[in-house]
Formats: sequence, C-alpha cells, structure tokens
Amino acid sequence: MQRYSRPAIWLHWIVAALIVGNTALGLYAEAAPDDWVRPLIDAHKSLGITVLGLAVLRLSWRLSHSPPPLPGFYRAWERRAASAVHWALYALVFALPLTGWAHDSAWKGWDAHPMQLFWLAPFPRIGAIASLPPELKEQWHDALFFAHQAAAWAIYALLAAHILGALKHQWIDGHAELQRMGLSASARKTLGRKAGEQ
Repeated sequence: MQRYSRPAIWLHWIVAALIVGNTALGLYAEAAPDDWVRPLIDAHKSLGITVLGLAVLRLSWRLSHSPPPLPGFYRAWERRAASAVHWALYALVFALPLTGWAHDSAWKGWDAHPMQLFWLAPFPRIGAIASLPPELKEQWHDALFFAHQAAAWAIYALLAAHILGALKHQWIDGHAELQRMGLSASARKTLGRKAGEQ
C-alpha cells in the first residue's frame, strides 16, 4: 500500500480540522451573547485566512509531488468520481475563505474595525471591493455572503461524499483506504482487522 507523503497528510488533516472548527465557530457566533460576537467573528476571519494560506501550501505541494496512484482494483467510474471530488474540494477550500474575505471587505463598517490576524498583525481588506461606493458595497456585501454560504454548503456535501467513499472502500470493500492518509499504526491495525471481518 502506498501512502501520501507526510506533508500532504499533515496539510490534509490540519485544513480539514480548521474548516470544521471554523464552521462551528461561525455558527456559534450567530447565537452567542452580544459581547462575544465580535471576538468570535474576528477569530472566524483569522482562521479563514489561515485556511487560505494552508490551501496555497497544500495545492503547491500537490502540484509538485505526485500523490500515490489509486489502487488497481478501483473501477473506472470510481477513479473519475474520486478525481472530480478531490479537485472540487480543492476549489472550494479556496472559494470558502476567499468569499469570506471579499464579504468582509464589502462591510460598510470595515474602516472603523481594522482586520487583524489573531489580534496580532493587521491584515488588509481587498481594496477593489473596500473602495466601492456605499450603495454598491451593500449589494456586494449581501451577494458575497450568499456566495460564502453556498461555498460552505457545497463543501459540506462534498466532504460527506469524500468520507462516505473512503468508508465504503475501507469497511464494505475491505480495502486499506484510510491508511493511505496516515492513520496511526494502532488505528491501522484495528481498521484492518475490522475490514478483514467483513
């Protein structure tokens, strides 16, 4: 069994964890007490920008390092589906923070609340959007929020398909699929035993 490289494994799991955690943070901010909302939103923005930076690293690594080939027993349609889902996920991992950054840049109150990365360093808004006339900026603010939400729902759906596909190969087909993305030795042993019992 060929596994992904260690940098690819780390970037995969860190980006996935940050997206899940940042989604929970954004949802919680909507119901949080008023004095918590702004710090939570600021943390949500910082995590989103972090995801964007890691996505650049991950794509750069992917384009310069070939991933392990899919196992030979994959059917043709499974290969096409896996490739389509992977590249769609890459696109959405970029689209989600980019639409959020653009949405924040169209916020009418941006000049009174500078954006900072984890309250440590200033981070710019997108100038072309931030400098729009107020009435046009409000329209863009609404449209970009819709785009941000649409990207979020799309990535949830594709993540579900990605996870279900991996679990199908692992537990129904009995293939060592999850181990390719770097589970620990004990977890691989347990999963391998369960797969062998199928």
